Amino acid sequence: MTGTSPTSPISAWRESWLNWLAAERQYAAHTLDAYARDVHTYLSFLDQQSSTPNPPDRHDFRSFLATQQAKNLGHATLARRVSAVRNFYQFGARNGYVRKIDLSWMKPPKRPHLIPKDLPDTDIHTILNVIDSSNQPDWMKNRDKALLMLLYGCGLRISEALNLTAAELPLSEWLRIKGKGSKYRDVPVLKAVADAVHTAAATCPFQPQGQQLLWRSSRGGPLNARTVQRLIEKIRTELGLPEHVTPHTLRHAFATHLLAGGGDLRAIQQLLGHASLSTTQRYTHVDSEQLMEVHHQTHPRARAYAK
Repeated sequence: MTGTSPTSPISAWRESWLNWLAAERQYAAHTLDAYARDVHTYLSFLDQQSSTPNPPDRHDFRSFLATQQAKNLGHATLARRVSAVRNFYQFGARNGYVRKIDLSWMKPPKRPHLIPKDLPDTDIHTILNVIDSSNQPDWMKNRDKALLMLLYGCGLRISEALNLTAAELPLSEWLRIKGKGSKYRDVPVLKAVADAVHTAAATCPFQPQGQQLLWRSSRGGPLNARTVQRLIEKIRTELGLPEHVTPHTLRHAFATHLLAGGGDLRAIQQLLGHASLSTTQRYTHVDSEQLMEVHHQTHPRARAYAK
């Protein structure tokens, strides 16, 4: 049995690991919650199988992965779940909770090369208009619009937008973002986006200061990612948009629309904060007609060859 009572060695290992992720790796709160759930799911599975997590067993892991796949979880969820479990073991090995062992076999199933669904520019404008016409207080409308404009106008992840502090105002033409792996990047800020953020900050009744997080919930606490996700779910239902439309879709649209307008893939990679260009390539979705039009408009010899 795994022995996951509050006083068990496994629980101490798990809590120490989560504290390390928060303090040393500075994982966002929603990522920490997801990792905690993932490892809890894995340990509960082992408990049901009367197995122990120490040492990690390849057969147990494959059985666990099979049960997760049978639930029709998305590949991203499966990959994160495996990453969380592997990270849990790596931390345990470094800190004496478990003996060191090769974990190269602990990996998710191969990812299908699916292109993210695109969101037309007209749909984005419609989403913002729905917020304007909602019955929320004006300051919450301003907050929601500014947040979504940051996702689409700057290509931010939801965690990056939510980590904006009061000290970063007023926004200039560039915004320094701390992304995944504590890597920094600079992104340009459109005037319309900056104006929306400034309006949201000025009308917020709670007025955070200094290093306090800028975005506030209806009760004055820091806004969380789930609230923004519920906002998009509500708008998606109201407008009859496809289920794939999430806050992250706005970041995809940022990249896709830049590329469709003739943007350089390497530059888009930097703006998104992707370590690999291949990630950016999967991120963008431009049809062949758009690419042909951009090619004809931007290639220096296009007109000459057309004669």
